[in-house]
Amino acid sequence: MDLRKIKKLIDLLEESNLAEIEIKEGEESVRLARTPKGGYAVAAPMMQAAPMAERPQQAMPMHSPTEAATGGSAKPNDLPDGHVVRAPMVGTFYTSPSPDKPAFVSVGQSVKAGDTLGIIEAMKMFNPIEADVSGTVLKVMAESGQPIEFDQPLFVIG
Repeated sequence: MDLRKIKKLIDLLEESNLAEIEIKEGEESVRLARTPKGGYAVAAPMMQAAPMAERPQQAMPMHSPTEAATGGSAKPNDLPDGHVVRAPMVGTFYTSPSPDKPAFVSVGQSVKAGDTLGIIEAMKMFNPIEADVSGTVLKVMAESGQPIEFDQPLFVIG
């Protein structure tokens, strides 16, 4: 497959909301997928009709999910001291069970371990985010209805 075609596919993936794309042309196949930090991983062609010249590939630096979400630092400056409840998955975060219902919790509210703090919608499934410690909600770090990443800080409980 021509390198120009692969670059066009990368541009197409970048402009769309797709997480992954796979193209097959005859016996050749190329798969592009987004990585958690917004980059791309290019899989080697599964079958090739003609051998390609080998070039050494440079390793891309990988950041932990926390570093990726915070821009490199392990703890953002606006994060109050306390226990941080992080997103266990990628999805859309909601603070209430439906738009016309009140939020599960608000800043200043006392919570017990096991209380529902919010929900994450992933693949049409609503997953409750529960407090793993008891305390007071100090900060809500994510906006309702916004996409969130794995390990993104959602709540701070003190």
